[in-house]
Amino acid sequence: MRPKKQRQARHDDLFRARLDQIINLKHALVVLADKIDWDWIDDQLAERFSAEGRPAEPVRFMIGMMLLKATYALSDEATWDRWVHDPYFQYLTGEEFFQHTLPHERSGLSHWRKRIGDDLDILLQESLRLAEESGALNKRDMARVTVDTTVQPKDIAFPTDAGLLLTAIQQLGKLARTHDVPLRQSYARVAKRAALMAGRYAHAKQFRRMQKKLKFLRTRLGRIVRDIRRKTDDDEALRQAFAVPLSRASKIRRQKQRQRDPKIYSWHAPETECIGKGKARTPWEFGVKVSLTTTNKRCKGGQFILHAKALPGSPYDGHTLKEVIEETEALTGRQIERAYVDKGYRGHDTENPDRVFKSGQKRGVHGQIKKELRRRSAIEAVIGHCKTDGHMARNFLKGRLGDQINAVMTAVGYNFRLILKWLSKLLCKMIAVIWAVICPVSMLKQTS
Repeated sequence: MRPKKQRQARHDDLFRARLDQIINLKHALVVLADKIDWDWIDDQLAERFSAEGRPAEPVRFMIGMMLLKATYALSDEATWDRWVHDPYFQYLTGEEFFQHTLPHERSGLSHWRKRIGDDLDILLQESLRLAEESGALNKRDMARVTVDTTVQPKDIAFPTDAGLLLTAIQQLGKLARTHDVPLRQSYARVAKRAALMAGRYAHAKQFRRMQKKLKFLRTRLGRIVRDIRRKTDDDEALRQAFAVPLSRASKIRRQKQRQRDPKIYSWHAPETECIGKGKARTPWEFGVKVSLTTTNKRCKGGQFILHAKALPGSPYDGHTLKEVIEETEALTGRQIERAYVDKGYRGHDTENPDRVFKSGQKRGVHGQIKKELRRRSAIEAVIGHCKTDGHMARNFLKGRLGDQINAVMTAVGYNFRLILKWLSKLLCKMIAVIWAVICPVSMLKQTS
């Protein structure tokens, strides 16, 4: 059922402290909470809820928690724990009185992410509106953008053949015990020893011995797969329960190092891809490719992110530019006049190719365009902030939907950090002007 709006108390409570009486109303979070259009967000998310059933949690509370989590780069548990003792967090989520205990379930963030994961672009749109309204961003700054891609690593261990084979053996054994399927042998002890020795042999560059241990693991995994298939062949429910794990284990057993087909790099996150961006420090990264679009000019409040999207399948950058530009224009409501990209976007298929300028390009690059093209590399600093100050350095969310949610919410958190910083500076300037009017310089000299 659609969430109910939070009701405001009609009178003061003598036994509880009102938040507006114990906090600084000029704090950046308080100003931000009053500027966010919560009713518009509620209307945009109305289609995600049915007209029947139990009412969902209030939109302002859950969306506020998601914004706080992304802005301060906290985990779900850390966000809940900080909310209890931070009155500014409670004010942003719509509370009127200070709460000493959690009024909602901790699992609410996970449920809301799954429910509204496809509509989180409205938060990015709202962050741009707030930046424009507060003066940190100008509407004409969105006409000239910079587009680039990066890798959003998944929360997995570094994939090795021995580690994947051992995990497949252990997971199949665990699932068999759960469904009371008796195995002829689990190979848990000998498989763990073989995986350990394979790692030691690889470190010592004794690759023949390592290959023998890998062959040992593949053989034992094949035995478990065949044993489970024989004992679940007559039970339709067990066949459905073991269908995906057996398929995943068989693929891990058959895959080779240089095969052209997609490979599995993690048992619990099979959507993980291996992406090489040409870095000397990390030649291969395991996650998903993400496209980011920022303003080319550094605005008054900073360089804002206009669009963020996960690109599963690791497509060629040039084949994604057309869709990224169209979605950015729909999100900002401003037509893009110029787009600056790197050499990885050669061969793009945008509708107006003359408005796209690549690094190193000479033809048609002069005057203001030349200056803006030199600023293309400024997007690398934005990517770095998303990874160090946000959640893009390691994605803990599950599945393809988790990849998209993490990319968008990282961009939203980055924009809100810039807005909070801008509001803090703005308030400091206003206080300095008021203080200068109240206490002129001549009076200060006399007192000194």
